[in-house]
Amino acid sequence: MMVHSKLILGIESSCDETSASVVREGREVLSNVVASQLVHVNYGGVVPELASREHLRAIVPVVREALQQAGVSYADLDAIAVTEGPGLAGALLVGITYAKAAAFAADRPLIAVNHLEGHIHAVLMEANEQFAAVSPLLALVVSGGHTHLYLAERLEGTWRYRNVGRTVDDAAGEAFDKVAKLLGLPYPGGPWMDALAKLGTADRSLFPFTQIKQKVTGKSAPKLAGEDDDAQRFDFSFSGLKTAVRRYTEVHHMGSRIAEREQSLRERGLLTQKPSNAEAFAAVRAEFDQPTLDLIASFQNAVVKNLVRHTFAAAEEFGAKAIVVSGGVSANSELRTTMTNTAQVSKLPIAFPQIALSTDNAAMIAAAAWPKLVAGHFAEDTLEPTPQLRLG
Repeated sequence: MMVHSKLILGIESSCDETSASVVREGREVLSNVVASQLVHVNYGGVVPELASREHLRAIVPVVREALQQAGVSYADLDAIAVTEGPGLAGALLVGITYAKAAAFAADRPLIAVNHLEGHIHAVLMEANEQFAAVSPLLALVVSGGHTHLYLAERLEGTWRYRNVGRTVDDAAGEAFDKVAKLLGLPYPGGPWMDALAKLGTADRSLFPFTQIKQKVTGKSAPKLAGEDDDAQRFDFSFSGLKTAVRRYTEVHHMGSRIAEREQSLRERGLLTQKPSNAEAFAAVRAEFDQPTLDLIASFQNAVVKNLVRHTFAAAEEFGAKAIVVSGGVSANSELRTTMTNTAQVSKLPIAFPQIALSTDNAAMIAAAAWPKLVAGHFAEDTLEPTPQLRLG
């Protein structure tokens, strides 16, 4: 495939972030505009219908801003890439409809990208040279909607993926958000849990390393289509850990204090704030006693240890030469530190995305589309959302 400017416009709308980005040759980010939806704060989670409406409002100005920041027009592009799935059907439809119309109007090819592959390329776009000759890689994609392990192999300039582990219930990020809501924290709760955990002391005996029952893990795990009968799997489970936190709050009669905390934060307008706001962090911190901070630290420690153990066990099992960690939870400071330290002991290279590219964004979609552009893998005019799209 002949390319000229080596520029791809990426569009991402799989959940509650409307994003557009212009990326050159799958590596150089010229713009990356993200519009986050605050409308879901009062619901403690993403409401699909509201998400679709917000995408409709944001898609035009977000794409326009991405092109302006990059200093390019549609005529300068080689292709337009969009998230095909997985994600919310209505949210995906907004991005795909816009991308199809733009590609038709600009007479440019349309490239469909798997959202999960996009997260992996959020790392590879910066670590591409470091990992250029490294194969296979083990990729941990860990976010609010996904906790997956993929064995990734480079073949003729493109990547082939094999799923070797996934969550059988809640994703890790989902567990963080649900426990945060349970404790009366602002949404999304993951960043708040990470920030407050630093002020607590983890009791490693409080939440022992969670194990999935044999019927859904190991040699007897359910297989994906085309998977070998003796394939070892490394599946995750976080629902039991979340339930253990709820039981802890009940046994220790924390319910009334949690309700008071949430009401106080709501009245003071703190439920829409982020921990990066020093004033907001100080105000929220004041609402927590030390035992609750210790509980948060203990929960986070258990989630991180679960992710680390499964990831490095899988890396050893499949002979991975390096590890990449991506998705929103990859921004968690304890996960990054523990993963990095374990990788040093195991003598395995490891890479994470920059914090700005850890959550949903369009730069990762444009980066993942680059090898598809070179290989001439284009989407048909009949492209539709695939909410349950798998990778590999």
